[in-house]
Amino acid sequence: MKKFLLLPILAITLFTSANGQDETEAGGAPTDPQVAIETSAGNFVIELFSGRAPLTVNNFLQYVNSGFYNGTVFHRIVEGFVVQGGGYDGDYQLKTTRPDIPNESGNGLNNRRGFVAMARSGEPHSANSQFYINLADNLPLDPRPTRWGYAVFGKVISGMEVVDEIGYRATGAGPAPELVKDVPKEPIIITKVSVLSAAERMKSIPDETPATD
Repeated sequence: MKKFLLLPILAITLFTSANGQDETEAGGAPTDPQVAIETSAGNFVIELFSGRAPLTVNNFLQYVNSGFYNGTVFHRIVEGFVVQGGGYDGDYQLKTTRPDIPNESGNGLNNRRGFVAMARSGEPHSANSQFYINLADNLPLDPRPTRWGYAVFGKVISGMEVVDEIGYRATGAGPAPELVKDVPKEPIIITKVSVLSAAERMKSIPDETPATD
């Protein structure tokens, strides 16, 4: 099933610790996982907020550790909004995914610039492998008392300039029937996604704590 973000105006379907501080080990090493994403456009690092979104982070890491994301593409770019990937292979065929997961959008994390969240269909508990990176503050994607939001589970802590550059790529219609627009004209391939070791994590210190309401 195609996964997109629900834009505030257009009816388009996309989709740490309790005190808001990053948990750390003795000596200052962060305990939340950090994941390196290597792409044909450059590399960046995401820190995952396992304390705030444990089900989502666990699901994401299972995809990472299985090698699922290697060879997938960023199939949707909306300038000034989001970069989305994690579902289509290099031939723009949807990959078979694990079961959908519960929506953790009520975890207090916001869809702000640089934060990473799960894409889904219009059904709130339909996220599986696809994720997006916010290119701007997209607070309309956060939950409201009358509706579910899109679950934030991480943040780009290194290489946001790479994500920004991807966000300016030219787009058009894609080769799959459901990808009618916003597909990069030049494929942007996710070549490798891997969990950083403790030593590697020390080289990627978050520039700020998670944003909360």
